[in-house]
Amino acid sequence: DAQESRGLGDVYKRQGLYANEAGIGSAPNAAANAKSSHPAKIGLVQMLSVFIVTFGICTATSLMTISSGIEATPELAGAPYVQEALYNTFGSFGHIFITAALVFFAFTTVLGNLYYVDSNLTYLKGSKPSQGFMTIYRIIASIVVFVGASAKMSMIWNLSDLFMGIMAIVNVPVILILGKQAIDCLNDYREQIKAGKDPVFRAADIGIDPNKVDLSLIHI
Repeated sequence: DAQESRGLGDVYKRQGLYANEAGIGSAPNAAANAKSSHPAKIGLVQMLSVFIVTFGICTATSLMTISSGIEATPELAGAPYVQEALYNTFGSFGHIFITAALVFFAFTTVLGNLYYVDSNLTYLKGSKPSQGFMTIYRIIASIVVFVGASAKMSMIWNLSDLFMGIMAIVNVPVILILGKQAIDCLNDYREQIKAGKDPVFRAADIGIDPNKVDLSLIHI
């Protein structure tokens, strides 16, 4: 019915946002540490990653499950539903494939998020935190990962919604504030491409005072 359709729509929107993190402000932590001659290059790569995740991976997963003929039930919520969908088509290989994919996905996700935290701590402190501090932090992080892996799925999704909502509340105003500089940066990149150059970023070209830029945080 209409109410059920709206409920499913809300779930898909939440999970889609969680998958690509567009507008949340988490992925730029890694992009800001990438080495490039122009920040617009990294920005375009980040935009491409959103497209690949949303229209590639998420769409493929949806089509696999919908076309499998397996009915979604509370008992098959999450990964078990995808496993059963592939099992119905590919047999036992479906279970093995999804299990292996989840292991690699979980491992790389944990590594990526820990790298985000390392970058944030270094930025906030102004230097690399001490080894003792990082050891304590990593122990706490490991405990959090273990608790999260064993907690109920509904609680994990609710916590994810809460914290991602908080990040969006902080990040969206920042996007609006820095929007003009981002557009100017993109226009500068396009102009250099049209001129047949390999774009090189100079803060003064888009109206930013180079004396106010912390060059130690820029990798070019």
